[in-house]
Amino acid sequence: MRYLSIDLESTGLEENAHIIEFAAVPFDTETGKIEEEHTLWCYVQCPTFEDLKDKLNPWVIEHNEGLIRKASEEGKNRIEFQQYIEEYLDSSFAKKYFGDNPIVLFGKSMSAIDLPFLNRDLGWEWMNQKFSHRTLDLTCLVYGMIDLGILPDKCESGSELMKYLGMGEVAHTAKEDAINTAKMYLRLLEMYKHQA
Repeated sequence: MRYLSIDLESTGLEENAHIIEFAAVPFDTETGKIEEEHTLWCYVQCPTFEDLKDKLNPWVIEHNEGLIRKASEEGKNRIEFQQYIEEYLDSSFAKKYFGDNPIVLFGKSMSAIDLPFLNRDLGWEWMNQKFSHRTLDLTCLVYGMIDLGILPDKCESGSELMKYLGMGEVAHTAKEDAINTAKMYLRLLEMYKHQA
């Protein structure tokens, strides 16, 4: 299967939080290849850090202040963001790579965070036209593997899963996280395919 691994950074997990960074990278489970040279990445415009600060939780203030400042100053507005993704999907690479198949989105905690935010900001109808209604969420897969006794309970945390797989620390940047999430999935497939 071929997937588009997505990740976003935001000003929080609340309903009215803003997307501040987005990345997507295609990968193929048959070849095990991640097409890093075809990564889609951008900042997404948001209000200034000063305007948002009173509404931000402490973790976001400590870890994402720099991202918020860059997104506010350099980010694409909603229309530019949508056009940027559309141009990528219409590129000769994407058309050749995915063919006529609907593009299946892949990510970590995507069904709880990334997809609701993207559907809200880019429109459910637009998202439904551009991507398959089927998705693959690494977090859901990991919970299933924990329930089956294949992975230890601590792997429900993305950072603990990365450590378990010998991959270091979570970057908390959209580009690195989109790539690392694909790498984690490919590594899990390699480790446990003999049990299928």
